Amino acid sequence: MWQEIVSIKGPYNFERVLERLLLDPLHAVNLEEQTLKIPLWLDAKPAVVEIKSLGNLENPAFNVSSTSETDKTKAIEAVTKILQWDQSLLNTHHHFSQTDLKELFEIHYGTPLILDFDPYSCLMKCIIHQQLNLSFAHKLTERFVHTFGFEKEGVWFYPQPEKIASLTVEELRALQFSGRKAEYAIGVSKAIVNGEIDLEVLKELPEEDIFSKLIKLKGVGPWTIQNLLMFGYGKPNLFPTGDIGIQNALKKLYNLDRKPTLEEMEKYKQPWEPYLSYAALYLWRSIE
Repeated sequence: MWQEIVSIKGPYNFERVLERLLLDPLHAVNLEEQTLKIPLWLDAKPAVVEIKSLGNLENPAFNVSSTSETDKTKAIEAVTKILQWDQSLLNTHHHFSQTDLKELFEIHYGTPLILDFDPYSCLMKCIIHQQLNLSFAHKLTERFVHTFGFEKEGVWFYPQPEKIASLTVEELRALQFSGRKAEYAIGVSKAIVNGEIDLEVLKELPEEDIFSKLIKLKGVGPWTIQNLLMFGYGKPNLFPTGDIGIQNALKKLYNLDRKPTLEEMEKYKQPWEPYLSYAALYLWRSIE
């Protein structure tokens, strides 16, 4: 077992982080104790790392610990990336204080763009969530992980691509996957297992190259790629205009009697660059 105290620059609102993670039933969150347990793959072994808040909004500090036999330095590096501890929110907040999103950024002050726990689970979640309402999307994802993943220290790990690549469409259909969605999940997993796609190599490439490689995969469209770029790789300037939640949030923000058009969204987002991912996050928060 090991533990380490990590202090970072504020503002950083860990309670907001936990509140958003609570939307997904697979996350191991304790809001009262201000703790989060994260499933990590380190050196090809599963490890659970617990983060407990010790500080406050302006002076954040955390106790990071694990009972797993794993490299402490690598674990803290992974947690830092996932929870975006190395990204200052001051510049972002100042940028949006001059825009139409000023009030949202004041309400949700210090909310970081946290990542999914690994790119593959992010990609699988995106595929499962396609064209579904959020409630059923979470239920279906939970069934997927509970059936083909595994639990360690009270934390659920997504299945690895080798497991999903070996499944039949019928096995996913039994969980209420559509036939097409089952084919997509299996097909993408096979592409990873076969070496056609390397998600770790991809994250180092320019966004245009990532897009051109992933768009060739059946069932992977612009919405899925944009979400992977944001929540799998932490790219700061993505704005998924095809996302229903974004459309509804903009409808609410601008008091529209209908969802905004693509042309309107393109106009709205211009002042928000180069932090479009944060604009998207805070717009989602406004309706969650």
